Amino acid sequence: MSHHPTRSVRGNSAPAPIRLDNVTLTYQRHPAVHHLSGCFEPGSLTAVIGPNGAGKSTLIKALAGSMVVGEGHIDRGGLSPRHYGYLPQAAEVDRSFPLSVFDTVAMGDWHRLGLFGGMKKGDVARVLAALDDVGLAGFEQRRISELSAGQFQRVLFARLMLQDAPVILLDEPFNAIDERTTQDLLQLIQRWHGQGRTLIAVLHDLRQVRRHFPQTLLLAREPIAWGETAWVIDDDALSRANMMTEHWQENAPSCAALAAQEPI
Repeated sequence: MSHHPTRSVRGNSAPAPIRLDNVTLTYQRHPAVHHLSGCFEPGSLTAVIGPNGAGKSTLIKALAGSMVVGEGHIDRGGLSPRHYGYLPQAAEVDRSFPLSVFDTVAMGDWHRLGLFGGMKKGDVARVLAALDDVGLAGFEQRRISELSAGQFQRVLFARLMLQDAPVILLDEPFNAIDERTTQDLLQLIQRWHGQGRTLIAVLHDLRQVRRHFPQTLLLAREPIAWGETAWVIDDDALSRANMMTEHWQENAPSCAALAAQEPI
């Protein structure tokens, strides 16, 4: 994977913390995240961990603006969701559409070019440089349907590079990809962190979290712990998170009113 000179963050780093004030989220009329308060500091690198069904992906979607907050408030630090770079889970991305690798990466620059804007020489160069950065130089004309899981994830990271967002949200970025790709993309995340971007990633591998992510949010539909990773990843806290998720009631009374407000 190549290493081009560090590019500046468009608009510099996030200007203020991302604050969550008593945020409650429901998904398909079921409670997903309850009473979450705290903040992601500008330039922080945070892992979101917890058992399956803990509300981790739901939280990322709410931060990205693709889910309505049922109760409470998210203050995005003076930015709108369109200023956030968002990488969904691989399973949510349709690869059947006949797009080339080049066109997929170039879509990361839509906010500057517009939906029908023509690409100039400098724009093409940025796409090629991003592909080089993620180790896919020469893949420009390949169809995304022809790529392996690891190669396609590199494409999505290159698209995030073109977006040049001060806040980056990653939902299970290393799920079902090879170890070499994982290590390369972790290096890229560290570079983004070094550039002052705010990064929030849903992860499952606690060894990765301990090694690469200074801050951690442990979620079990309710917050269990949020702070320095060495303090959060504790056997007692992890045990409490598992127990809370296992015993959660989908029709919890505290969310009944919110669920009733959502359209069926």
